[in-house]
Amino acid sequence: MEYLVEYGLFLAKAITIVIALLVVFGGLVSILFRQRRPAQPRLVIEHLNKRYEEMADRLRTAIASDADLRLRDKAERKKDKAEAKESKKKAKRAAKDPNGNVDGERRRVFVLDFEGDILASAVKSMREEITAILMVATPKDEVVLRLESSGGLVYSYGLAASQLQRVRDAKIPLTISVDKVAASGGYMMACLGAKVIAAPFALLGSIGVIAQIPNLHRLLKKHDVDFEQLYVGEYKRTLTIFGENTDKGREKMKADLEETHGLFKDFIKSQRPSLDVGRVATGETW
Repeated sequence: MEYLVEYGLFLAKAITIVIALLVVFGGLVSILFRQRRPAQPRLVIEHLNKRYEEMADRLRTAIASDADLRLRDKAERKKDKAEAKESKKKAKRAAKDPNGNVDGERRRVFVLDFEGDILASAVKSMREEITAILMVATPKDEVVLRLESSGGLVYSYGLAASQLQRVRDAKIPLTISVDKVAASGGYMMACLGAKVIAAPFALLGSIGVIAQIPNLHRLLKKHDVDFEQLYVGEYKRTLTIFGENTDKGREKMKADLEETHGLFKDFIKSQRPSLDVGRVATGETW
């Protein structure tokens, strides 16, 4: 009997240890899985009016006298009562409307930021933001994009421009604001705006295409290093970093750049019909 009791205690301890190990192992696996899983886009909404009103309120409080503060508190209470009363009226009107529309609802401005790198990496978050806006915005609203980009890869900025085209297609006014630079791919995005507002010293334009790569062929040859590259298709590779480049490869690359430049100019012409694209598409900035 004593043997069975000791065996039962041993078995209970063994089961407890196994369960504890499984819990620890499961926790580690869960943590690793969460770390490997790509982060989901996160939409952060900030009410700009409230932020600036709070800043102004703090300044007024700092410089106001006691008498001024009492008068301001009284005025704010009166304003809050009026706003609450108006809010109730709107709610009643919306309840009577089967679609929930409120006559006289004020126009809204949605402000987005795009800081572009060579890959236009910010397009992922901008796409999610635009999708959310299009679900609630109407043509009487407005979208303002605060844009900063020196350009980058053609296909990356083509995708970024296509997201702004969604706003235009929805008939929602789009304004592009440029404080510093919107050049090359950045200008491709900017020209989609119904209005472009630029700071006095901002750079815009650079309607051109560039491709550049270093070539180490002579250095490798000097040190007796061979480089081999196999490909099928005459123009699968035009210019190369390690091999010897040919005039034919250079001509093909130049032709590809010319074709891309033509597409760039056609796109800008479609968005800015009155612009003399031939005169400005020199790669210069304005």
